[in-house]
Amino acid sequence: MASSPALTHLDAAGHAHMVDVSAKAATRRKAVATGAIIMQPQTLEMILSGAAPKGDVLATARIAGIMAAKKTADIIPLCHPLSLSSVTVDLAPNDNRIEITATVTTTGATGVEMEALTAVSAAALTLYDMCKAVDRGMQIENIKLLHKSGGRSGDYNAA
Repeated sequence: MASSPALTHLDAAGHAHMVDVSAKAATRRKAVATGAIIMQPQTLEMILSGAAPKGDVLATARIAGIMAAKKTADIIPLCHPLSLSSVTVDLAPNDNRIEITATVTTTGATGVEMEALTAVSAAALTLYDMCKAVDRGMQIENIKLLHKSGGRSGDYNAA
């Protein structure tokens, strides 16, 4: 039976620590994450028509996702602060939901999976915050990594 990969954020004694990436080569890294927020049809209609009481919901969520990606190291304790090359947050209305996709790239010694996941999470939470007055039953779901490339561990594509 093959051994499972070691948890890199734990030392030999099981204590949490920040991984030393100083010996790793800087490579181009990319991560794509996705998620969705489900809502009542009238809530989606309100968003798309621009009639939300708090303003342009989609633009605000997109900006929140970008800002969150840039601040990931401030909110996820063991993440390295990264200089990001690009962050895009796409919001696609579909039936009674908005599908969120974040793509993050950098050239560095560690990956940007957490930044992409954080961008999706913040965009979804912002959509909820801006519309909760009319639809408290919204549900955020299926936040996950779709793709990552670059680095020692190679590429990953979700099945």
